[in-house]
Amino acid sequence: MGDLVRETLTMSREGDEEAQPLLENRRFGSNTTSQVAIVGSNICPIESLDYELIENDFFKQDWRSRDKIHIIEYIFMKWILCFLLGVLTALVGFFNNIAVENVAGMKFVITSNMMLEHRYAMAFGVFTACNFALILFSTIITTFLAPAAAGSGIPEVKAYLNGVDAPGILSKRTLFVKIIGSITAVSSSLHVGKAGPMVHTGACIAALLGQGGSKKYGLTWRWLRFFKNDRDRHDLVTCGSAAGIAAAFRAPVGGVLFALEEMASWWRSTLLWKAFFTTAVVALVLRALFDICISGKCGLFGKGGLIMFDVTSENVTYQLSDVPSVLVLGVIGGVLGSFYNSLLQKVLRVYKLINEKGHAYRILLACSISILTSCCLFLLPWFASSCPTIGRSGNYKKFQCPTGHYNELASVFFNTNDDAIRNLFSKNTDDEFHHVSILLFFVTCYFLGIFSYGVVVPSGLFVPVIVAGAGYGRFVGMLMKSHSNLNHGLFAVLGSASLLGGSMRMTVSLCVILLELTNNLLLLPLMMLVLLVSKTVADIFNGNIYDIIMKLKGFPYLEAHAEPYMRQLSVSDVVTGPLQVLNGIEKVSNIVHVLKTTGHHGFPVIDEPLVSDSLLLYGLILRNHLIVLLKKKAFLPTPIPTDIDATRQFSADDFAKRGSGNSEKIEDIELTEEDMEMFVDLHPFANASPHTVIETMSLAKALILFREVGLRHLLVVPKGASRSPIVGILTRHDFMPEHILGLHPNLAKSRWKRLRLHSHSLFKKIKASQANLTAYV
Repeated sequence: MGDLVRETLTMSREGDEEAQPLLENRRFGSNTTSQVAIVGSNICPIESLDYELIENDFFKQDWRSRDKIHIIEYIFMKWILCFLLGVLTALVGFFNNIAVENVAGMKFVITSNMMLEHRYAMAFGVFTACNFALILFSTIITTFLAPAAAGSGIPEVKAYLNGVDAPGILSKRTLFVKIIGSITAVSSSLHVGKAGPMVHTGACIAALLGQGGSKKYGLTWRWLRFFKNDRDRHDLVTCGSAAGIAAAFRAPVGGVLFALEEMASWWRSTLLWKAFFTTAVVALVLRALFDICISGKCGLFGKGGLIMFDVTSENVTYQLSDVPSVLVLGVIGGVLGSFYNSLLQKVLRVYKLINEKGHAYRILLACSISILTSCCLFLLPWFASSCPTIGRSGNYKKFQCPTGHYNELASVFFNTNDDAIRNLFSKNTDDEFHHVSILLFFVTCYFLGIFSYGVVVPSGLFVPVIVAGAGYGRFVGMLMKSHSNLNHGLFAVLGSASLLGGSMRMTVSLCVILLELTNNLLLLPLMMLVLLVSKTVADIFNGNIYDIIMKLKGFPYLEAHAEPYMRQLSVSDVVTGPLQVLNGIEKVSNIVHVLKTTGHHGFPVIDEPLVSDSLLLYGLILRNHLIVLLKKKAFLPTPIPTDIDATRQFSADDFAKRGSGNSEKIEDIELTEEDMEMFVDLHPFANASPHTVIETMSLAKALILFREVGLRHLLVVPKGASRSPIVGILTRHDFMPEHILGLHPNLAKSRWKRLRLHSHSLFKKIKASQANLTAYV
């Protein structure tokens, strides 16, 4: 019977091949695009997540057996886990800041004391050696313990929330290395931030809380088992990413909006409430912990941290004449942000080639960047033109200047990123920095941020872009001094916003995060304006930085929109094979053969009707469920259905989803020759209501359905009468442009032709507008 089904399907597909007069160069082969991705610095296999509810006989019976108390337990545990997530993320964020401020602060105290004693060479040696040791430690633990912890982690978490699962990205080891590695990397004065790693940290904590307990550590409480599925874990990880931003910037509302605007691909009103509750818990815990530090019990951390700035006085005033300056700031910020993304993309390609050569090259690259950074931070302040005096204390560095004076370059270079931002954002500091010093600082930070990201350490992009943007904003403020009444500290804030908008392409969340950082709602109109302008300008040139990194890593991310050329295709035009199907009652040896010879994770279940020549599609069964059936040896001696109740043989825990990237393999199951001759009844375990589309549906329409519903498999059925009940299966890899344009290269040519025509038309319109403007003038 199984051979008959496969032969019928093959004949059906051959017939379809002959009936395709509209498209040329159509190929029919296996889809090999995006099956692996770069996770951290290693190549790892990836698969999709199952957000769809499995509606089979077994689970329906299991749901019917649950009473109201189970529903109450489920709802109660959801909120308890959100509360625990907020508390733990706040504690980690607070610990990170205390550790960074104390480790980096101690390093600067030691070197500053040597500078006071005029032991400049010794100070440089100690400063460089400390940075070298810290970055070496961070690189070693990341390389050998958890390569998935490298980078910011935001692209990995964003891909996970889009439905892409990769091994190790949310594991306990990754969490540990992310915390320790981020502390040492930021303390080493490497030009990286801790906000991105905090997002990844929050997601890791959420994923671990949603694992449904652990037999290894004796955490087998029944209430935890409700969350052994991808849908609930998705919600927790979304809340974790929001909590990470809230803990990094003390911006609870900004954290929720960040998760909504940038991270999550699916959003519901109930998820909004849970994310808001989680970030509120983060804010309350951080506030309580900061009250402890005010009394001086946190070492060098003091009452600062989390880059909280008092930018300007409460009575911020700006006039209509200040708007052109803000527009200029936004336009240039958009150009600089897109150029930042383009350069970073090229640097990451080079780093990828270096990292592929082995562990020694990864460590050597990180250490080289550390030495370069140390030289820049220590040697560039010597180029300060003068040593001005200041009548108040703060984060201004004396460096080599006499008592009562400060080195303006050292105040921003020879300092932690948080203190440098405070100096640049501070009000009433229009005369503290020279324009040449600020320009040198901006150029150095701009390129150091590009070269520092991509080494094998936990590193973020938020803070480096904020630092570079603050320098750029101050410099523009100095140039616009005669045309604007805004102070330079406010220009620095708007400069950071423009560079963030130009690089990361977020508007609403960035606006709220920066407002919560500066604690000044009066900046809202100017912040909105500069973010809208910078994002609009930058979108002309390239995409946002996280999408670029995801593409470089090879994650098959599904966009919210369909490409225009997808309207020209139907779903049958991109279905690839060979299609593997199973009978409703299948022989064990056939199941084992299919599992071992294919990498598919879903298989159609076909039945032969009693009074018809055509076959019937019964449903879809997952690879993991087949492995459970083989492992439990739920076999039948003959291919005859029985009335045995499946719930007596199995429990819901048997089919529960394991942790991210962890799944049992068919090679781990031992079966005898006698077992191989037995049969398995798949009907109780197959999803009897899988999502299906007709083969003539447009590919664009199918993509929207696939993404909005959060599917993993989409069955394609024939339009009319056919001996085959199914044409093929669509997965996320079939919607990737590389796969589609590989099957139909003529679409790629027409795509570029349309792009050239559009660009030519746009160029003609711009020239016409210029001509009209010239004539008018």
